[in-house]
Formats: sequence, structure tokens, C-alpha cells
Amino acid sequence: MVVLLAAPLGAVIGLVVGALGGGGGVLTVPVLVYLLGQSGQDATTGSVIIVGLTALAGAAARARDGSIDWRTAVAFGVIGGPAAVLGTALNRDVDQSVLLLAFAAVTVLAAGAMLVDTRRHAGEPRQAVAVRTRVSAKAVAVAAPIGFLTGFLGVGGGFLVVPALVIVLQMPMPTAIGTSLLVIGLNALTSFGARVGDLHVDWAVIAPFTITAVIACLAGKRLTERLPGHTLSTAFAVLLVLVGVFTGAQSLLSL
Repeated sequence: MVVLLAAPLGAVIGLVVGALGGGGGVLTVPVLVYLLGQSGQDATTGSVIIVGLTALAGAAARARDGSIDWRTAVAFGVIGGPAAVLGTALNRDVDQSVLLLAFAAVTVLAAGAMLVDTRRHAGEPRQAVAVRTRVSAKAVAVAAPIGFLTGFLGVGGGFLVVPALVIVLQMPMPTAIGTSLLVIGLNALTSFGARVGDLHVDWAVIAPFTITAVIACLAGKRLTERLPGHTLSTAFAVLLVLVGVFTGAQSLLSL
């Protein structure tokens, strides 16, 4: 039964990642834990694989249309990579309930910041040209903590990368989505490398989950092209709130 659920659930995750540039990890971890019965540690490892490969496929599709800020993505990857290794090391020593509560808290905080920023800038177009003149210093300030949380929480980091790109760097949502996908892929590769020596992966679940997620991610790109930036931002924030509240409630009940 669990194996049969993996493919359709992967399709949902992939659609979210492709359309919103993140959120796959914040959905994948609870899905693997609460619907597919995996432990917190195993779910975070599986999430890194699923979301990382899905994001790289999405980034490759977007590279052709110029919706990736390469300088910012590389800066996030280079700076966030070592921090992701540190977060991964800490992940192994933390109780599952604490891990999931931290996951829920960070998710809700990111959602709140995204909603506030979306309302504040409603109707104001964001100019990508202005971003590139300020990217370096601000990227350094946010890349390390995002990389750490990527390793610690077992997510690609898109649920933090997208708000950071939109709020801190004032990047237009379509560019933030493409850039986030590349950052997610880079961070996930680093985090996976740190886990290679201690892998616990149920490939009968993870493989079909990943395959359908990659396919659906490419379909999600088409959805992004048809929706305005503020709609995507709001949808992203609402998704984070729902997942964060659910995960937090479930974790508190299990204490």
C-alpha cells in the first residue's frame, strides 16, 4: 500500500516544486513521516534525494528561458554548502519530535514573512536589474543559515530561498523560482554527500516518488508561466502555513 502511494504523492510534490520553486521539502518530509511511515531521520534523507533531483530537473528546464540569476545561485551554493554539512551532522543527534517541531516553526516564520512582503508590495513590479547590483553582500548574509537548515531539516531549502530572494534581494517571483530551483539542487547534492556514509533509504518508495516528482515538476513550470507573481507568492506562503501548522500539531501530540 505504501509503495502504491509513493508515485501519486511524488506527482503532487513535483507540481508544487515546479510551480513555486520550493515547498517540495516542506511537503515531502511530513508525507514520508505521516503517510508513508518513515522515521524523521530517514524521511529527511529521502527528502534530500527527491527534492534535489526534482529541483535540478526544474532548473535545467528554466535555464533555457533566462529565468535563473546564476550569480546568486552559485553564491548560495558555495556559501551554503559547508553549512549544509554542519546541519546534516547535527540532524543525526536530534530527537525526531524536536526535529519536526523545528521544521514546523521555521516553516511558519518563513510563511509569515512572505505574506507580509506580498501585501506590502502588492501591485509593485520588481526589477531584476536592481537585484544584481546588490546581490553579493546580501547573499552572503542569508546563504549560510539557509544551507544549515537544508542539512538539518532535510529539505532543499526552497521554502527559505524563495522568501529570501523575494524579500531580501527584491527579486521578481519568476526569477526567484528559477534561481531557487538551482540553489535547492546544489544544497541537496551537498547534503546528500554528507549522508552517504550513513544512508537509510527505502528505494521501493523513494524511486517511484522521485520519478513522478521530476515529471510533474516540468508540468509545474507551465503553470508558473500563466500566473502573476503576487498570486504565486501568496500560494507559496499559504502552503507553508498549512504544512507548518499540521507538522507542529502532530509533533506536539506525539510528545
